[in-house]
Amino acid sequence: MTVTKLSDLAKTIRSKNAGTDKITFDIIFRERGTYERVKRSGALTPETVCAILGIDQARLTDFVEYDPAYAIKFTILRLRPSGSPGDADIFGAQQYAPFLDVEVRDI
Repeated sequence: MTVTKLSDLAKTIRSKNAGTDKITFDIIFRERGTYERVKRSGALTPETVCAILGIDQARLTDFVEYDPAYAIKFTILRLRPSGSPGDADIFGAQQYAPFLDVEVRDI
């Protein structure tokens, strides 16, 4: 069985604001084969995304496997609005790090 880090497979792993109350994540691949490999592995599902982020599934508002762009996209609700007191990441751009070391196992 081959195990590869998601960061070695994806062209882009990023997070950013999606309005003041949400953060969206994009994981984009260069080619269809790698994208399909990650989908088949089950490494990124609504359940695994919530487990990786340590959040309740009720905070996940969207989860899309977007085949035309070889991308997996998902959005979560923020605990507090962007820029409000106690917000440590006003742009939501530092939230993707837990996905870098996600292990993708070939099935």
